[in-house]
Amino acid sequence: MDAKTDLKSKLPSRRVTEGPERAPHRSYYYAMGLTKEQIHQPFVGVASCWNEAAPCNIALMRQAQAAKKGVAAAGGTPREFCTITVTDGIAMGHAGMRASLPSREAIADTVELTMRGHAYDALIGIAGCDKSLPGMMMAMCRLNVPSVFIYGGSILPGKFRGQTVTVQDMFEAVGKHSVGEMSDEDLDEIEQVACPSAGACGAQFTANTMATVSEAIGLALPYSAGAPAPYEIRDKFCMTAGEKIMELIKTGIRPRDIVTRKALENAAATVAASGGSTNAALHLPAIAHECGIEFTLFDVAEIFKKTPYIADLKPGGRYVAKDMFEVGGIPLLMKTLLDHGFLHGDCITVTGRTIAENLAKVKWNDKQDVVLPANRPLSPTGGVVGLKGNLAPDGAIVKVAGMPKERLKFTGPARCFDGEEACFDAVKNKKYKEGDVLVIRYEGPRGGPGMREMLSTTAALYGQGMGNSVALITDGRFSGATRGFCVGHVGPEAAVGGPIALIKDGDIIELDGENGTLNVRLSDEELARRKKDWKPRENHAGSGYLWKYSQQVGPAVSGAVTHPGAAKEKVSYADE
Repeated sequence: MDAKTDLKSKLPSRRVTEGPERAPHRSYYYAMGLTKEQIHQPFVGVASCWNEAAPCNIALMRQAQAAKKGVAAAGGTPREFCTITVTDGIAMGHAGMRASLPSREAIADTVELTMRGHAYDALIGIAGCDKSLPGMMMAMCRLNVPSVFIYGGSILPGKFRGQTVTVQDMFEAVGKHSVGEMSDEDLDEIEQVACPSAGACGAQFTANTMATVSEAIGLALPYSAGAPAPYEIRDKFCMTAGEKIMELIKTGIRPRDIVTRKALENAAATVAASGGSTNAALHLPAIAHECGIEFTLFDVAEIFKKTPYIADLKPGGRYVAKDMFEVGGIPLLMKTLLDHGFLHGDCITVTGRTIAENLAKVKWNDKQDVVLPANRPLSPTGGVVGLKGNLAPDGAIVKVAGMPKERLKFTGPARCFDGEEACFDAVKNKKYKEGDVLVIRYEGPRGGPGMREMLSTTAALYGQGMGNSVALITDGRFSGATRGFCVGHVGPEAAVGGPIALIKDGDIIELDGENGTLNVRLSDEELARRKKDWKPRENHAGSGYLWKYSQQVGPAVSGAVTHPGAAKEKVSYADE
């Protein structure tokens, strides 16, 4: 038995290509033009979230072709397939946003089913928008076959009358327009220039946050997650990923060898240091869950608390992802964190080397101010903060990147809304007061269902010039583009009778981003009395996928996951 045959005999695809009894299966591969040699090589699934829904996905099929060339060049047989993606920029501000977070589970599930059904040996996963990145990484960890993650790349920044703009500016323009500070003509002009290319939203919103995570956690090749979608270098990264996957098949390095607790801590540190999206506190626990590791919102918050904020990226800062890539990329950010003791350097990565080995030749670039040294940060603690208190016993999260210290505390009367639409209507018509704490509830994972993002509402507040004058809390989520004192993931959620369901208009809410607390000035006895009077309410889903999701989904503190995870599995797909 030669080395190639010996390798194949240990891989899942042997079940569809080897032996006389698999002649019918092989006939299908011949029908698709494969040669005998290709049939008996390792099969690599090349999964992408390509679709025509939004610019973040439109370049993924091109990159999949480059990855396939790399696989073939290194002696593998690539098998391309697509899965779904729901793009938040299109889903935002209406009922479609209920499909966003559930799509993360659907992506992981459909990739798993495709890989299982066709007995593929390894996975290259290409993703471009917010939930597709963690969904693809979750599938890799669930299957535990050799895997390489590829980010489709960020969009180029737009220009509006000499100013750099992103889609965040578009949502805030709606708020300006609502109060007469932007004309119809100006709104029409900015919407045509804000998004000038293929790629995901360009600042450190959720897509670029999770792209940063992909390198820090070790599933993506160094530098690959930073290059914008239109850059031709993306094809080189994809080709290299195809070659690298074949090495991983031979060496046997798998996602669960890479995604350890230390690697998750590295990922959380880079989120904090980059002023990343609060959604990472939802996705990192979900990725950990696929590896059988308990890593909750509170574990993420602990890392956030002790990591300096060093990347001056929008929405809280001045720069976009393209700018960071061009001054040294994610490795530059990671290098200074490693040098100052904020990363574990001994974690293995898809290169076959450790984080420290990958970063050994990275030199500090002192001719830029996009990323500051970790010992001279923008602020000493991370750009994202975890909160806990009698209003959030299961925790909550707030992005404080770019907020001055004096704004990290806020106290005001509650103004309660059951659902985002009611709050957005009040904001649009300015039916709120300076100093209010707007409360949007029944938008959690189970209650929405789907845990919608609230960018339309928060951006409208900023557009009206009130972003610093009110606070907002919700059991739903916020976009990575959200700024201001906006607290998400409040748990337990209203749908299960969490304290957020019990508060009334006028109750005084205290938010403290310095000390990490979220409280309402009510006694335990009063909260218990109100809980007795509280009654569950039906959500919007009576059937279909959202109904199934609402029956299965767990709390946000643990990642809003829908199955028991690796801790309960009998055997992983890779070892069946």
